[in-house]
Amino acid sequence: MTDRLLELFERANGEFVSGEEISGKLQVSRTAIWKQIERLRTQGYEFEAVPRKGYKLLSKPDKLDVADVLSRLQTKVLGRELKYYEQVESTQNIAREWVDAGAPEGTLVVAEMQTAGRGRMGRSWHSPKGKGLWMSLILRPSIPINFTPQLTLLVAVAVCRAIRGNLHLPVGIKWPNDLLIDRKKVCGILLESSAEDERLQHVIVGMGISANLEPRDYSPELAAKATSLAIASGRAIDRTELLCRVMLELEQLYDMYQERGFAPIKSLWEALSVTLDRPVAVDTPKGRTEGTAVSIEDSGALVVRLEDGKLVKMYSGDVEMR
Repeated sequence: MTDRLLELFERANGEFVSGEEISGKLQVSRTAIWKQIERLRTQGYEFEAVPRKGYKLLSKPDKLDVADVLSRLQTKVLGRELKYYEQVESTQNIAREWVDAGAPEGTLVVAEMQTAGRGRMGRSWHSPKGKGLWMSLILRPSIPINFTPQLTLLVAVAVCRAIRGNLHLPVGIKWPNDLLIDRKKVCGILLESSAEDERLQHVIVGMGISANLEPRDYSPELAAKATSLAIASGRAIDRTELLCRVMLELEQLYDMYQERGFAPIKSLWEALSVTLDRPVAVDTPKGRTEGTAVSIEDSGALVVRLEDGKLVKMYSGDVEMR
């Protein structure tokens, strides 16, 4: 029914199609038509509905094309094995299944929509269809498990550089791995790993980049703290171009990290940070710590100077910039 309904709108060439005509050609009730239209709206289709005129298709969801992505990738490894899905609960879950099946390093899982996308600390991640880059990348680095936070910072630098280079937007990194534009979150990063004998076996890098969400895609609560690249730039984002840029930046930094260690990554992170040298409050399970963020350590810890001058290291937590 969905395909036949969309075919009717395609043939209408942007004109209204009456409910009576749809009902007659598809042999369904008006109620069934309305339900199908509403279902398509949740998938990213936009319609105009006018009494006595019917429905008009205004726009279709932007879909990634695997062949196009692969042809535009400039990487040697990352993203070359691409798993594409229309809808999943979470790309992290799918990537874990591919890890168990022996997927090679660089395998990338991309979905148009997540129904149960997640961020740090089990929070949900808003992932509407065709509006962002919802993806998970499989890495198999040969490093000690205690170096995992370094990879988190590396990924944040790569995505930040990709957005800046591609769109020239003033995006910055809030410790440890949120990307902000004008204090509003535009990207979240989540790393999940498995280790054996104190060495990493694999890392699944989850990236959620809010690309083409519009103000109406956000609830009032989310709108107060989140934004999209399209809202910030005032134009639609080429998701394929951005995806390829992210993979290239990530591969270059990942290669650098394996050759030269964390020092150059740390310098890049500090240059892109919107957390350092600012008053912050860090909430952890043990309570709230307030002070000034002064640096990060090789462990990935944020160093905060308290009012009495004492330096404390924060290994995890939520940062509120004052």
